Amino acid sequence: MTNNREGPARVRFAPSPTGHLHLGGLRTALFDWLWARKTNGQFILRIEDTDRRRFDPDSLESLKKGLRWLGLDWDEGPDIGGPFAPYVQSERRKIYQEKAQELVERGRAYRCYCTAERLATMREEQRRAGKGTGYDRRCRALSDDERRRYEAEGKPSVIRFAVPLEGVTVFNDLLRGDIEVENRQLQDEVLLKADGLPTYHLAAMVDDNLMEITHVLRGEEWLATAPIHKLIVDAFGWDMPVLVHLPVILDPSGKGKMSKRKKMVAGKEFLALVHEFQDSGYLPDAMFNFLTNVGWNFDPDQEVFSREEAIERFSLDEINPSAAALPYEKLDWLNGLYLRALTPSALKSALLPFLSQQLGLSETELKSDRRLDVLIPVVQERIKRLDEAVSWIDWAFLKSDEISYSDPKLLIGRKLDARQSVEMLRAAANVLQGVEPFCAEAIHAAFRERAEALGVKAGSFFGPVRGAISGKKVSPPLFESIEAVGREETLQRIGLAVAFLEEHSALEGG
Repeated sequence: MTNNREGPARVRFAPSPTGHLHLGGLRTALFDWLWARKTNGQFILRIEDTDRRRFDPDSLESLKKGLRWLGLDWDEGPDIGGPFAPYVQSERRKIYQEKAQELVERGRAYRCYCTAERLATMREEQRRAGKGTGYDRRCRALSDDERRRYEAEGKPSVIRFAVPLEGVTVFNDLLRGDIEVENRQLQDEVLLKADGLPTYHLAAMVDDNLMEITHVLRGEEWLATAPIHKLIVDAFGWDMPVLVHLPVILDPSGKGKMSKRKKMVAGKEFLALVHEFQDSGYLPDAMFNFLTNVGWNFDPDQEVFSREEAIERFSLDEINPSAAALPYEKLDWLNGLYLRALTPSALKSALLPFLSQQLGLSETELKSDRRLDVLIPVVQERIKRLDEAVSWIDWAFLKSDEISYSDPKLLIGRKLDARQSVEMLRAAANVLQGVEPFCAEAIHAAFRERAEALGVKAGSFFGPVRGAISGKKVSPPLFESIEAVGREETLQRIGLAVAFLEEHSALEGG
């Protein structure tokens, strides 16, 4: 294997703003960031926007937002500048044109005048003949006179790299060692398009050299193009950065590459894009912890660790080149841990955007709402994602006339019938009218005392009240729920539940 360079590293995360940031891209950025911080180097954000047809300015902001969300701060980039600015490739067009022409003058590249129609016909003929498709190098053999004539005619052209026709190209990957490829298997790839913009092959190699990048971390899918990149770098006489091709991230089944968009499997939703994880209520610290262990392992005996610990221990040499499955259940578990570690105040702040969107109340209104102060601490132990909190507490924000009971069983206590459950509800209402102070602890004590006096088990007494308060089978602890909505609202809901049960009993003839 190659000798990993010592000293401060210069690494770059170079996304193409053609769509939202994928979790695999975020993992690459995270490993870049960890290595830069581990070596006291620099983490550079470079925007590769030369595909102008697919360029999406909104996705550029989404990319930055995703990095900031995870806490991946960059040392150089389009918004903060740096010694090698600009950091947006569309603003570096002249540099690439000069470098492409330099290769032409060195005899390592050539102008190709083939039209799109001619190339399409060529590929179709190759398919019919059962041959592999690829450029036939027609323009590589043009005479100087032919080239001058095409130029005089103003014929559009691209610049292609002239791959050596014989021999082999050897490149080194830090995780896999030396890899050898026969040059006859390689294509004369386009370096500069007819519109004057570069392809990835040219732009990335030029920028990596000019920006003094020491390590290139990228997905395993780029292994196939590494020989071309090695040849381009050699043609300029530059040093190749250390290549680290990160393992593919598999879907939870471990049978295929992770999808580029969320999908349903066996009734469970699996997310793929970073903004989807944000919108679902995953905490950045939990995601940091989780992603760090996808393809690398902090410590088999330590599941939870700090950013500082990860930086201290991280090593490129220890990345596992095998494909890494994405254990979503581990992310949920970690997120639950981090949620429970928050103070109730911090959790409330984190929940406000989710609650505001679902409940139709402003964050300002919710911030001062005492119902949340009572319910959040008891819900905190029960959620794994922030968006799950809404279904636990939305009932508390309904008006009494908005409560609906879809099933009378919800209001019937254990081993009780409808008539007996009505009696329990009326007894509970009687108790609540006199409880002081009106807090969960006092309500709990008073309810237990009344249940004993009535000679019924606590669960039989509590059950109808729980259903009456929330209208749900599953809700937060009963006494905190009662405290949260208050005496008057609780009594109104119990009254509605009594009326519902009595009406249902009458309809049933009971």
